[in-house]
Amino acid sequence: MPPEKPVPALANFEKAFRPRSVAVIGASDDATRISGRALHYLIRAGYRGAIYPVNNRRETVQGLRAYAALADVPQTPDIALIALPSRLLEGALTECLEQGVGAAVVYAAGFAETGSDGGALQGRLAAIAAAGDIRLFGPNCLGLLHTDSGFAGTFSSAFDTALPTPGGAAIVSQSGAYGGHLAYLCEKRGIGVGYWVSTGNEAGTDVADCIHWLALQDDVSVILAYAEGVRDGETFRAALQAAHDHRKPVVFMKVGQSAAGATAAQSHTASLAGTDAVFDALCRQYGVYRAQTTQEQVDVAYAADRGRFPTGRSLGIITVSGGFGVQLCDAAERGGLDVTPLAESGRAKLRELNPMGSDNNPCDTTAGWLNDMSLITKTFDVMYSDGGYDSIIGSFTMLPDSPTYGEEIRKAIGAGTSEFLDRPTALCMEARTEVVRAYERDGFLVFDDSERAVTALSALAYFAEHFDTPVVRRDRKRTTRAPLGSDPLSEHAAQQILADAGIPFPASTVVTHPDDVAKAAADLGFPLVMKIVSPDIAHKTEIGGVILDVEDEAQASAAYLTLLERANAAVPGARIEGVLLGVMCPKGVETIVGVTNDPAFGPTVMFGLGGMQAELFRDVAFRVGELDHAEAVNLIREIKGYPLLTGFRGAAHADVDALADLLVAVSRFAVTHADQLDSLDLNPVLVLEEGRGALALDALITVRTTS
Repeated sequence: MPPEKPVPALANFEKAFRPRSVAVIGASDDATRISGRALHYLIRAGYRGAIYPVNNRRETVQGLRAYAALADVPQTPDIALIALPSRLLEGALTECLEQGVGAAVVYAAGFAETGSDGGALQGRLAAIAAAGDIRLFGPNCLGLLHTDSGFAGTFSSAFDTALPTPGGAAIVSQSGAYGGHLAYLCEKRGIGVGYWVSTGNEAGTDVADCIHWLALQDDVSVILAYAEGVRDGETFRAALQAAHDHRKPVVFMKVGQSAAGATAAQSHTASLAGTDAVFDALCRQYGVYRAQTTQEQVDVAYAADRGRFPTGRSLGIITVSGGFGVQLCDAAERGGLDVTPLAESGRAKLRELNPMGSDNNPCDTTAGWLNDMSLITKTFDVMYSDGGYDSIIGSFTMLPDSPTYGEEIRKAIGAGTSEFLDRPTALCMEARTEVVRAYERDGFLVFDDSERAVTALSALAYFAEHFDTPVVRRDRKRTTRAPLGSDPLSEHAAQQILADAGIPFPASTVVTHPDDVAKAAADLGFPLVMKIVSPDIAHKTEIGGVILDVEDEAQASAAYLTLLERANAAVPGARIEGVLLGVMCPKGVETIVGVTNDPAFGPTVMFGLGGMQAELFRDVAFRVGELDHAEAVNLIREIKGYPLLTGFRGAAHADVDALADLLVAVSRFAVTHADQLDSLDLNPVLVLEEGRGALALDALITVRTTS
């Protein structure tokens, strides 16, 4: 990969995480106080840079010379840790600006999360930092650390005992308490943490900025992230793009899925929670793994930290009991892993090797191999060599912890997998910590539960699949921009605009006088569908504004008058632009295509089953921004109803390629008109038989209104 060009928005991150000198403004001599704890951590960790406590009331602080003001410090510190009450912060940060400090951490709370006054103070701090290009963390945060250099710019109680064991994991969290909890769990799980940061209210630096910078660091193997909201959608997408491009797994915990959770998130960090479904879609687009529980987040990070990713989803299973094999098969199905049968050559070898065991996948070895450890070695070798599995799970209950067999079991498994260390091998066992660590040093992933092991391997496959799939680059192609205006658009007006953007509709025409109906109908051909055209009637079927299967000119003339009467009765005063006559389409699969303009991420394409099914089953999927054909196909495949498009129960295959082209055209239109468009609905979109195309049968554009 070519050398990384500096990203202007990421200036001074190096000074923040790897500072050569640090000033602690408001440093306390009491190491138990918040204002003294960061200094205590720095000293205890053996920080290799210069430390300058700033305290105008003491000559020394915790054994170090103190300085009355930042201007008295003998050199310009790379970072300032500001442990002062809110009333003194503007002055302290201004002094940082005047002295040329590169980065600053503000611990104090009482800002945007408390209301307008606090928000105004937070805004002033942000302005000071921006004026001096200061990399600002907080306010209302617990700071940051870099374990390898011993830099501990935090007062988090998670590090009361010691800094984390150095390693490739990086933790980024809006919530300092949650981030500290993750660090604790990582240490307990044996995951080394190199970087840790709490972003708090994000007046200057947000989670996205941190993810972006960390994705560029060679010593980062996996990023664990926590957020309650996203401040800037474009910045966030750029960060995920960087992580994808540098093959850095991101394991994300995004809360605020429920209405109550979203409200709590907003009051906690004063950030907009956004639409959860859109965030979920964004994760899938960029290959970010979204964890549902903290345990899952740590498990997946633990597996990804090793850097061994399977090339596919085939899973081999070796157990000492048939029951565990069944359990793992069930878990594999839930996790999307394929427990494929063993090749016949391998089955023959297993029968010869262990007549009392099973000869397929899963392979139940029974306990006979305890008399001959070479059997387990050879079983692993056969499963990998002849099965060609992308990963294997071995389930050994508590046997590895046995004083009698334990060490020999570890050596036997190691010998059987030594030629296959390029892929992940997971072991399910219950054992003492020192036993587990020995297996981990040998390169194995160790879990105490089948479901957790399968979830982790499935996540590794997910990462590998997305790393190898290019992400659609933004600003690739745009449609011709059309002024949408500020008034509501009728269906006919929407169709004309969208047709110019490459979205196909059935042949149609609009008539405005009863004398023109018969000729227009005859020119189109029967049967016809007829609809009232009015910008004031969005949902025509609800007022009887659609008549299907019009068979001749007489029916067409009668339908014209009927539609006008129904519209005038249901919506008196509605602006009537005429009646649309359109050709009836052949049978196909009804789907729905829509666009919403998410407040954080912008135009978001929705796809799902059409008609009432969309609302009844909520079988829809989303993608953010512009799509290409491949990503559109991925979107189509994501819904549960996808088999209806691929010949379900003997039906003809639908034209998925044409549907994907339509989705691409919709996404380009939405991005081009993002400043004008509030939402777009094409319902239904009829997908015809393979090779015959896809047609939007109804269109509704809602334009943005200015307040």
